[in-house]
Amino acid sequence: MGQKVSPIALRLGINRLPDSRWFAKGRRYTEFLQEDLKIRDFIKQQLKNAGISRIIIERASDTITITINTARPGIVIGRGGKTIEELVNRLQEMTGKEVKINVEEIRFPETDAQVVAETVASQIEKRVAYKRAMRQAVMRAMRAGARGIKIECSGRLAGAELARDEAVMEGKLPLSTFSADIDYGYAVALTKYGTIGVQVWIYKGEELPERREEEIEYAPTAEADEI
Repeated sequence: MGQKVSPIALRLGINRLPDSRWFAKGRRYTEFLQEDLKIRDFIKQQLKNAGISRIIIERASDTITITINTARPGIVIGRGGKTIEELVNRLQEMTGKEVKINVEEIRFPETDAQVVAETVASQIEKRVAYKRAMRQAVMRAMRAGARGIKIECSGRLAGAELARDEAVMEGKLPLSTFSADIDYGYAVALTKYGTIGVQVWIYKGEELPERREEEIEYAPTAEADEI
């Protein structure tokens, strides 16, 4: 039986940090977790066409700092910063806490798995042939410097009666190597004949974790030997 693990969850603490960066105990944990889910859903609904890749949430007492990684920062900020001000006000009303939003631009959206998945999904919704959309995305990613990429579409492809999976892959994709920097993204295309899932894996090279400068070395003493 096949066992599959998310490439992102597998590498937490090795070469990737979690998107929710806070600590809580008991009921506070469940409250913060549900609040994070609501915040992410709300932001993605309000900024559907902004090409959002990650939403990082940090907490300090009664302040929530949100960092939005987007391929189109102009859409997030808006003219004169009106869009982001409205977003901050709505989130403060929703959470009852002070909210700060930072916007970070994705320099190479062609090698961001979530942006690529949403791009392919949007093209499928516009009735572009799924094979063409997948191949174009693969070509753009490899030209942008990706070491390897795999795109898989699942569902009633091209309106077929039977659902199936089809994938396009180029380059290397070492999913079992912990030091490999592999980005993963997932999006859903809503079509008139059903939903089509789009999964993207992008290999960007190996990124080894930095070793601690201060390593505690255990040296056995004479007293320990006697015991």
